[in-house]
Amino acid sequence: MNRYPLWKYILLVVVIASGCLYALPNVFGQDPALQITNADSGVPSPREQTRIVEILAGQDIAVRGTEQTDEHLLLRLASAQAQTRAADELEVRLGRDYTVALNLAPSTPGWLRNLGGQPMYLGLDLRGGVHFLMQVDTQAVLEQTVSRYSDEFRRLLREADIRYRDVRTGEGRLSLAFASQERLDQALDALRPEYLELEFNANNDVTPPRLEAVLTDDERTKVRNFAVEQNMTTLRNRVNELGVAEPVIQRQGLDRIVVQLPGVQDTARAKDIIGATATLEFRMVDAGNFPYRGGPDATPPPGTELFPEREGGYVLLEREIIITGDAITDAQSGIDTQTGQSEVNIRLSGAGGSIMSRVTQNRVGDHMAVVFKETELQARRVNGEVVREQVVVEEVINIARIQEQLGSRFRITGLDSGQEARDLSLLLRAGSLAAPMQIVEERTIGPSLGQENINQGLAAVVIGFALVVAFMAFYYRVFGLFANLALLANLVLIVAVLSVLQATLTLPGIAGIVLTVGMAVDANVLIFERIREEIRAGSNTQKAIEAGYGKALSTIADANVTTLIAAVVLFAFGTGPIKGFAVTLSIGIVSSMFTAILGTRALANLVYGARRGARLSI
Repeated sequence: MNRYPLWKYILLVVVIASGCLYALPNVFGQDPALQITNADSGVPSPREQTRIVEILAGQDIAVRGTEQTDEHLLLRLASAQAQTRAADELEVRLGRDYTVALNLAPSTPGWLRNLGGQPMYLGLDLRGGVHFLMQVDTQAVLEQTVSRYSDEFRRLLREADIRYRDVRTGEGRLSLAFASQERLDQALDALRPEYLELEFNANNDVTPPRLEAVLTDDERTKVRNFAVEQNMTTLRNRVNELGVAEPVIQRQGLDRIVVQLPGVQDTARAKDIIGATATLEFRMVDAGNFPYRGGPDATPPPGTELFPEREGGYVLLEREIIITGDAITDAQSGIDTQTGQSEVNIRLSGAGGSIMSRVTQNRVGDHMAVVFKETELQARRVNGEVVREQVVVEEVINIARIQEQLGSRFRITGLDSGQEARDLSLLLRAGSLAAPMQIVEERTIGPSLGQENINQGLAAVVIGFALVVAFMAFYYRVFGLFANLALLANLVLIVAVLSVLQATLTLPGIAGIVLTVGMAVDANVLIFERIREEIRAGSNTQKAIEAGYGKALSTIADANVTTLIAAVVLFAFGTGPIKGFAVTLSIGIVSSMFTAILGTRALANLVYGARRGARLSI
């Protein structure tokens, strides 16, 4: 007798029912939508939401529904044309205080969303958009880093009264010439304690003797990582100006950055935005007008300029610029060991430190401000048409009191939280000289091509499924029907798992599903052939079923485990599309093991488990 215990049947029913439930959101499709965020508070207030809806109603743009989350307001619209019109209108009317992002909102019913049901996220090749692969010139960053030490070395040796002949930089190293070995040793004793991140080597084989300095291996890795992270931060700031709801900005390898912008079709505009840079300026606050109590339209006193503060309000700054962001070589958040408060530690180049020291020598107790300048594309209406033009936006991101004369290394304290310190350090780094970067790969995928990819991928899955179903039903009869039901359940489980994990489905991912459809019945073929051998050897019905599933299990496990190992390796070492293929293949292997072995055995037990002399239709 072949009978399953009740709990195994219950497990099968629960798993397949859950799979059907969480695969269901993919049936309902998506609505064109706008995602609106207030720059200050995140979610627009109820009054602002009413105004937004009225603006669209005045342009005969119907809003199908509004939803509010913890981070933004979502407006559902009737069509992609209405979505584009609404975005242009709101960008003009709301201004830069709001971010208007194009989005696709799932049409999943509320009851299903309350149960956690969400559709899969579609990749760029299925949804359409722009793909950039950016190459960061880390070697140039190393050269720039080493060259910044030349001014610092000159200043320190001058202060220590150590004479040198010349300073040369190149090939990632810095070299100083001295008149004698004695002077070289003196310089080495003065420089080594100050620059632990450098390796110093005396070259006595040349005349005059030279002292060479290179970055340590750990410092080289740190500088490279810093350059890539800094550019990623700058890119995120720039991409926000494009109004992309779900951008992908991720590191690839040691020195490359992948930027994917779903829904963006204007490559030229995307390049302009991504190529824009931010700059910083350090200026003294006008002590006679701090805090500022006038209005934004008031005429500033001579020698001063009025700037808005990021947190609201205005401040008067002296017109003279102390240093710019180019002088910043590093900015890291940390904790003050004495007070336990958050702080930002800033390091300047030698020239920048000298200027900062000279300016702040007699200004202890005064306030210094950091001005952040960036280029944005702002929309406005010209002759009835919405046009976008580049404007420079200036705002004060930090004001701090000068506690002592500053030099090449100083810190900003008085920050409210560690998050504020981290944000400020990112802005300071992003405002400094960016690492050189170029676009090495560029792809634009239109929405129609994305839909065509979806249709072709779906057709491949359906055709592959139909051919496998026809073959199994013809060749294995009733047991073939068991395998076909297991294959259908396998597809449902793959879609359900992808939806629950919110994994990104790409075209290679669909290829993984098609491959899984063909591979999923391999286990059943092994089992069914084993059952047929047992029948030919004279075994009865029950023993044939038992032997077929029992003796083929080790072979099935070996075959699937080796394929799973290959999929894991592809995921670990592959890039985006390869990872998508590996994910769907891995999920398909695991789910096919469950449905092909446990599922078909349950069906075989139900139909033949209690029939001793029955003839197997296999």
